[in-house]
Amino acid sequence: MDRTIWNTKALNRADRLARARHELRGRLVGKRVATEAIGTLLEATLEPGDRVCLEGNNQKQADFLAGALVQLDPQRVHGLHMVQSVLALPEHLDVFENGIARRLDFSFSGPQGARLAKLVSAGAIEIGAIHTYLELFARYFVDLTPKVALITAHAADAAGNLYTGPNTEDTPAIVEATAFSGGIVIAQVNEVVDSATTLPRIDIPGDWVDFVVQAPRPNFIEPLFTRDPAQISEIQVLMAMMAIKGIYAEYGVQRLNHGIGFDTAAIELLLPTYGESLGLKGKICRHWALNPHPALIPAIEAGWVESIHSFGSELGMEDYIRARADVFFTGADGSLRSNRAFCQAAGHYACDLFIGSTDRADVLVPTEVRRALEQPDEHRIEHMLDIVLNSRRIQDRPGQPTMIVWGAEDRLPKAELAVGQRLHKELPGSRLEVIQGAGHMPQVEQPERFVRVLRNFVSSL
Repeated sequence: MDRTIWNTKALNRADRLARARHELRGRLVGKRVATEAIGTLLEATLEPGDRVCLEGNNQKQADFLAGALVQLDPQRVHGLHMVQSVLALPEHLDVFENGIARRLDFSFSGPQGARLAKLVSAGAIEIGAIHTYLELFARYFVDLTPKVALITAHAADAAGNLYTGPNTEDTPAIVEATAFSGGIVIAQVNEVVDSATTLPRIDIPGDWVDFVVQAPRPNFIEPLFTRDPAQISEIQVLMAMMAIKGIYAEYGVQRLNHGIGFDTAAIELLLPTYGESLGLKGKICRHWALNPHPALIPAIEAGWVESIHSFGSELGMEDYIRARADVFFTGADGSLRSNRAFCQAAGHYACDLFIGSTDRADVLVPTEVRRALEQPDEHRIEHMLDIVLNSRRIQDRPGQPTMIVWGAEDRLPKAELAVGQRLHKELPGSRLEVIQGAGHMPQVEQPERFVRVLRNFVSSL
């Protein structure tokens, strides 16, 4: 790099903007680009090998821009390095199949996982890394800074100010990293308001945005919680009761980061009923890093919940959020202001407990457990038993009620019934329940019997 010149980013940015203005001519008014000219804009601003952030979040998708990117001429635009949190749409991988993109850094492949694996195996995609969300957002400001950001918002005004609506999600992190490092920001919006109309609020200032295009249809938003609570199983209810009494109450869990699923929904729904019966209101579950789940409404209405900061939003919850502004983070207009980067940080560092899954289990699993898992099969169970029996929780609370459930037909090496019997013998106050006709997963193989065992145990506490 020639360090006799220190404004190469600004010069390159000016060249791209000049190309775009020249190619668009009458199809560019201020910052607004005619919808049909989106391909021309992209080919004018993109250069081979660019690092490009195509906004693909857990929910909100820049789907119009994704479709336009796929349609570009690979002779003019190729070798792009895509950086985005989620691969949700087919177009997110189409750009690799047609030669427009080559390298990929991302966090979650979702519905595109199987296809991604095939393309990687075929050599069509070069993976930089698979990141946690927070790591990827942070590296936008370090070594994965986008040269061009293709984002989406609900509305824009003539000055390019953006209103992102309830699903702000990744947008601020993407735009700030790009705009303040000599990059180009292109936004698709659902509507462009006229000069007489004021945006409900300004989420992204217009001087951070270079071009705005109105998409022919509203951007796609994935509803994350559309599950029918009636489908919550008895096992999940019992697990929720055990979590509330055995973990949340035991440790005074006040600040939570809940994942999305029936297991956590059961906990949320049981707070104003089972939790209330245990006298736990005001003692647990007061502050949340969580999307606005409908399953949390009963707890909110019963006065359990003091605050919720959200990663994204939830379709159909807009009016409820506006009516409960004391609980949710909202703008003056009453609509939710989500922020995935800030909420991820809160979920990691400001919460007492997280329920969900992680791709960084090696960081969370204690060293002695990792070592046990690395043992040959014939020694692994013995090592794990030693860890359980010598754990601080067992040593500090001898005689605590413990239920051991074992499948009579377990054929996993070194997991036969004798192992369960040893565990029962060495744990004072434990009960051993052997379930006939079940192997290594009695909760799956004999669910009704398993539920009865758990119900009896929980009711005896």
